Amino acid sequence: MNQAKPFPITKRQVWEAYKRVKANQGGAGVDDQSLKEFEECLQDNLYKLWNRLASGSYMPPPVKRVEIPKSDGGVRPLGIPTVADRIAQTVVKQALEPELETHFHSDSYGYRPGKSAHQAIGQARKRCWRNDWVVDLDIKGFFDNIPQDLLMRAVRHHARENWVRLYVQRWLQAPVQLPDGSIQERTKGTPQGGVVSPLLANLFLHYTFDAWMLRNFPGIPFERYADDGVCHCRSKAQAEYLRNALERRFAECGLELHPQKTRIVYCKDDDRRQEYPVTSFDFLGYTFRPRRSKNRFGKYFVNFSPAVSNKAAKAIRQEVRGWKLPLRSDKALGDLAAMFNAKIRGWLNYYGAFYKSALYPTLQHIDRKLALWGTRKFKRLRRHRRRAAHWLLRVVRRQPRLFAHWRLLHGTAE
Repeated sequence: MNQAKPFPITKRQVWEAYKRVKANQGGAGVDDQSLKEFEECLQDNLYKLWNRLASGSYMPPPVKRVEIPKSDGGVRPLGIPTVADRIAQTVVKQALEPELETHFHSDSYGYRPGKSAHQAIGQARKRCWRNDWVVDLDIKGFFDNIPQDLLMRAVRHHARENWVRLYVQRWLQAPVQLPDGSIQERTKGTPQGGVVSPLLANLFLHYTFDAWMLRNFPGIPFERYADDGVCHCRSKAQAEYLRNALERRFAECGLELHPQKTRIVYCKDDDRRQEYPVTSFDFLGYTFRPRRSKNRFGKYFVNFSPAVSNKAAKAIRQEVRGWKLPLRSDKALGDLAAMFNAKIRGWLNYYGAFYKSALYPTLQHIDRKLALWGTRKFKRLRRHRRRAAHWLLRVVRRQPRLFAHWRLLHGTAE
């Protein structure tokens, strides 16, 4: 460490941050510099970044805004920092995160070490079995509307190092480059897509929601994954009271609950037969609703359980269509498996964790596309879709491990 520098940031910290950014990859920011281009002068670029960070002269460049289409027709704005800025944010995150982790609630699961979406979904499933009602929270434009003054108050309370406070403040105030190239100043929010943004979002919601729930509603359990939350209530009256209280609380903190998407849900099953218009909700790509299940004695019953949501299944089918499998007749079947198995395996691992049989129709869609590929690849199968489907089944029997989903779809999984 250079004692002449005002801030005790070491070259080792910058190097470790770079390794994290390299592992996560990511696109270019406003300077259009890719990670590969940054690495062409790696030592020089890392030294310059360390020098500016340690001297206090580092000023974040504008964040590049990219608009991702949403299923409801809107767009989700993501902010893409430059490679150097992602490394700088990672330096600050690694300094601040250990302190915040000692305070965060055990039922906050988003973007935290040792926590996962599956843990949140599994906990929600258990609590839906124990509690009849759910308040499904949806915060309107959360990342874009966080009041920066309240967030900085929380940062100053926890950050011991002056340089952490300084750089968080600068990132919050960094302008945004819009898709048309114009620059927009920012007075609220933290860009969704930044390295440090999820940590700051968790910090803000820790005080806005988690700690407030512990003080005011200690008997109501909840799961929160970033800005997505579920609260479990014993009665409809308790759920209505909580929803109204939460609307007031979020308004006090400069945020708004979405009036249509924040809903009270009845966890209907064989033992809970009350009539109520809303008996399902989506959480982390899963839909919780009454489902027919089989117990260990082979008896069927209805319980309130999660399975892959229609929205997620539709997104998977759209991506599979984008692969244009029938047009890839220049490839062998093994080549296609090598190209797409990692993606298929990721879907299986995430959406197959609960009630995996709900995935079958989506996996069958992949097989239909592979059969269509067969009609283009082999002359004997042309214009014979049924024959192509039978051909594919014979391949499955010979090579059940060729495609990642075949053992689940054609095997003995539930």
